Amino acid sequence: MKTAKIDRFLSAKDKNAVLKGLKDGVIDICIGTHALLGVNCKNLALLVIDEEHKFGVKQKEKLKNLRENVHILSMSATPIPRSLNMALSSIKQYSQILTPPNDREDVRTFVKEYDEKIVREVISRELRRGGQAFYIHNRIATINSKAKELKKLIPNLRILVLHSEISDSISEEEILKFENREYDILLSTSIIESGIHLPNANTIIVESAHRFGMADLHQLRGRVGRAHNQGFCYFLVDNKEELNDASRKRLLALESNSFLGSGSVLAYHDLEIRGGGNLIGEAQSGHIKHIGYSLYLKMLEDTINELMNKISLKKRDIEIKLSISAYLSETFISEDRLRLELYRRLSKCESAGEVYAVEEEMEDRFGRLDEPSAQFLSLIIIKILASDLGFKTIMNYKENITMTDEGGKKTYLKAASFDDDDIISSILGFLRARKEKK
Repeated sequence: MKTAKIDRFLSAKDKNAVLKGLKDGVIDICIGTHALLGVNCKNLALLVIDEEHKFGVKQKEKLKNLRENVHILSMSATPIPRSLNMALSSIKQYSQILTPPNDREDVRTFVKEYDEKIVREVISRELRRGGQAFYIHNRIATINSKAKELKKLIPNLRILVLHSEISDSISEEEILKFENREYDILLSTSIIESGIHLPNANTIIVESAHRFGMADLHQLRGRVGRAHNQGFCYFLVDNKEELNDASRKRLLALESNSFLGSGSVLAYHDLEIRGGGNLIGEAQSGHIKHIGYSLYLKMLEDTINELMNKISLKKRDIEIKLSISAYLSETFISEDRLRLELYRRLSKCESAGEVYAVEEEMEDRFGRLDEPSAQFLSLIIIKILASDLGFKTIMNYKENITMTDEGGKKTYLKAASFDDDDIISSILGFLRARKEKK
């Protein structure tokens, strides 16, 4: 078996030789960076995309177009919202590795406001136990000034500064010195977030953490605690009170989920915060704005079932025109995401028992249902019962109710009054009685 690699360290001559080998089919396995985007392979069968969150939609599509019907394995510690959405929608198959390496400890994570005392104590504590530390300062223009600040805080601190403008050869040489403990702390930009394995470095400080994405922060946290020692991660922000809502949720999710294997949980949080993106477009995050989340998922599910030749149960369409207030109110459930999810779940209920189960869960989570929410659940039950009994329309004018079945036969009911609860009670009473007779 012949293997090869393509990256920025490869000379032009060697790169051309690898490209020719791929085109002729003499190379069996090629490992490379984004440089593989434009290669021509004779018989490509398997494509593995590691750190998938680092690739854009166009790049991934270009990789997939290297050859038709290629098998694709995408890997990431924290899948981007679009990829996770595709997995949850059954467009992609999804599996998780939940077993950590032996003796691996959780990385204890803290979100703090920047304070020189905290920085001094965190670094000093790591040095006292014979370890090394990372300090992430993501601005090349001021990184040397930050090195001077750290030396003022801790005299005799041996600092290695690395960023993308330092040549590859020097970077490699200096990293080896750091591994041999010739430095105490590695001060760098976010270039170290992947591909770095230094088991003696078990504390990381990320400055201005609110400027990073969730996947980036999780990857940076993964640089420490890579042996049997306890790892510590500090996400520093200037002022917690001034953080926007998305940044606050992102940092809270990271602080709360620092256990081993928490990447999938964080990915769910990221999906909730940023939205699922466009499955047929280029946006890798963002919310459904035009057709509504429930209708979008229904259309997606129907299309997937059709493509996979799955037969879905066709429900009768029921037209309900009742002058009642029935909806999940914002005062009862304040968060839009939760209301949308409950609308989706209720729309998929096929029996009254399923609706009651959701109602019990809602009362357990949010308290006693208010009137509009309770009436909305009753409306769902009416729709289910009416569908089972063959009705196609239900409408009212004041206390007078008209129900029409599929054959055009009409049934007339008269409620005690045209109050919402009397209208609902009359219809439910009639449908339940008819159901028992049937």
